Amino acid sequence: MKPPAGAARWSGVLGLLLCLAARPGPAHRLEGEVSLAVRDPAGLPLAARVKLSGRLSPFLAESDTDEDGRWRARHLRFGPYLLQVTRQGFAGFSEPIAIRSEIPVVREITLPLEALETIIQVQDAVSPLDPRQTGTVFQLEGEKLADTSFSTPGRGTAGLVNNLPGWLMEANAVLHPRGSEYDTQYVIDGIPMTDNRSPAFAPAVETDELEAIHVFTANIPAEYGRKLGGVVELFTRRSDARGHHPEVALRGGSFSSAESYVADAFVAGRTAVSGGLRAAETDRFLDPPALENYTNHAGLAGGSFRFERDFSARDRLQALFSWNRAHFLAPNDPAQEENGQRQDRRNEETAGRASFRHVFHSTAMATIRFMARDLSAQLWSNPLAAPVYAAQDRGFREVYLAGHVAVQKGAHVAKFGGDGQTAGLHERFYFQQNGSEGFRFQDRQRSREAGAFVQDHWQHGRWTLDAGLRWDYYGLLVQESAWSPRLGAAYFWKTPGVVLHASYDRAFQTPAIENLLLTGAFQGLPVRPSHGDFYEVGVRKGFGRLLRVEANQFWRRFREFADDDVFLNTGINFPIAFSRAAIQGTELRVEMPGRRGFSGFASWSNQIGTGYLPLTGGLFLDKESAELAGGTGRFPITQDQRNTGRAQIRYQPRSRVWLAWGAQYSSGLPVELEPGATREDFEASSSPPILDRVNFARGRVRPGFSWDVSTGAQLWKRESRSVRLQIDVLNAGDRLNLLNFSGLFSGTALAAPRTVGAQLRMQF
Repeated sequence: MKPPAGAARWSGVLGLLLCLAARPGPAHRLEGEVSLAVRDPAGLPLAARVKLSGRLSPFLAESDTDEDGRWRARHLRFGPYLLQVTRQGFAGFSEPIAIRSEIPVVREITLPLEALETIIQVQDAVSPLDPRQTGTVFQLEGEKLADTSFSTPGRGTAGLVNNLPGWLMEANAVLHPRGSEYDTQYVIDGIPMTDNRSPAFAPAVETDELEAIHVFTANIPAEYGRKLGGVVELFTRRSDARGHHPEVALRGGSFSSAESYVADAFVAGRTAVSGGLRAAETDRFLDPPALENYTNHAGLAGGSFRFERDFSARDRLQALFSWNRAHFLAPNDPAQEENGQRQDRRNEETAGRASFRHVFHSTAMATIRFMARDLSAQLWSNPLAAPVYAAQDRGFREVYLAGHVAVQKGAHVAKFGGDGQTAGLHERFYFQQNGSEGFRFQDRQRSREAGAFVQDHWQHGRWTLDAGLRWDYYGLLVQESAWSPRLGAAYFWKTPGVVLHASYDRAFQTPAIENLLLTGAFQGLPVRPSHGDFYEVGVRKGFGRLLRVEANQFWRRFREFADDDVFLNTGINFPIAFSRAAIQGTELRVEMPGRRGFSGFASWSNQIGTGYLPLTGGLFLDKESAELAGGTGRFPITQDQRNTGRAQIRYQPRSRVWLAWGAQYSSGLPVELEPGATREDFEASSSPPILDRVNFARGRVRPGFSWDVSTGAQLWKRESRSVRLQIDVLNAGDRLNLLNFSGLFSGTALAAPRTVGAQLRMQF
């Protein structure tokens, strides 16, 4: 965590502000595609059943072609698959295919009459390991998305990522990859989002809207830049089958939580349109500082509309418009509740995205992507706010443009391209304490960022190599540019069935955009981009088709290590930076894909992170922060949780019924305390059960543990129509788990108690 600070730090900051006021981003995106045209012996279109199954994973896509014999599967992970086509009265077709790049695999298949030929049987002798994977990447799709546990609105996707090794979801669903603070990059249908996407800052993309999630933490492709702690690719759902495809999802549970999602898709010929509406409310939106869960209501609403047109087999246009809004209250601590405080917060985002793809031929394609969006966030307080009255209005309008070309030639799959973005930022703040005159701040700035990259994926025999180079420019309060090489290698040791891999990523990471203008306007230093060197070595081994085991060791070194500072209990975060940091860790994951109805996984992460003074960026408005700016020494970083464990077992006794049990363990984060602080110092402000969860001698939150149970059933199914019911009990033991405690940098936050939820999904 950050170094200890005095209890009066922010009071000193505010005092100086008032005085000032009194004076005048495998080496490529895993986005493969298969496109088929099925014909009869006369060459006429033939409707048939198509099944595409992964030979290294439990992936399965199965559906009918349209009446023109066309079929398509998208968002496919690179690797080998088995393609099967069947139609009554015709001989079946079976062929192994390999997806090596985002260039579509196109097949025209002719099914002979059954009397003339029988189906070709393909023997599956493929190892359950992917020897081409040179870094750490996980894929979530199919039942992993369909069976997502009940969650607070806005947290479903983050909760899935949190189950992966190396990821930690802190208070208010903020994801931290391998110890990095706010360095998660979301990529939605190929367009990167580098701002804070946790529910308190921006609307989330929920699992109902997703078809697949791909997650990188090492050997990150050179096409990605700016935020590289971890990359989460989100692929939104779309239908290729003709006709209407409506669906409804309803959720309800503890804390008066209720959520509804209604969507419809219509496909006719080469054109597809779809849209969806969502509404939700809950009385436990953020992680509160008190057991009583004061003032924690939230209401959310949003909608989206998609248009897609295949002008030909080579040209495709996609466009998406979305609007989302959240209005919620900031949870009070007991003193604030007694005083009558109410703080409202609201965030809203309107976005338009478009992409155009042209396939030159079977080994080359080009893609152009565009986005324009407006994001705003407000906070306001009633006159009884304590210890400070705060008001905020901030946001930005961003335009993004990117393009790349992918080429496949022999053993090489190369890609090159670039992107650029500009955003107009605005920030307005008002702070007032103890009836003083108050402090006002208002500013507008424009950011400009650009990047270019080239990368290559090469495979020969048992070796796989990934190499890339990226250049970035960042210009806002400071101007910097940097070159970032990316290297990865994997070797398939065939005799023991082991894949060995290693990677190096050079990272150039831009500062958090939230509340950055005020940080650079007064005393202190501007927050500069962070420079990092990421190393990883690992091993993967499969035990037949029963188990897969993966172990990784990583090291990360940073200069200008990014962090943040929470302003009292307002939820306003200011970016800061320390001179350097070192993080290293070990990750282990064991996965059972499925055997006799059982499947599951277990993961464990061990990590240690150390930050080093001085403080090199942020607000230096009081004596203590000025001392940190010139100080020396080391301290545990914010996300220095030494041990994190996750496990889940799923049993499906029948095709339409399943049961699951899961468990989570965390060894506890550091606690920011004054030197010599004891439990007695906090008895007036915190309840005994909360204090019992703090180890004051070690300066850490005590270990947390929870276990969950879930069950689901497919109540009805006919062709593509179905009705599914799922019931979840989270933290079934009702254990009090503390996420953060006391620190003026992070505040106190409690994990959710026992939560019961039900979900009903209907597809028509």
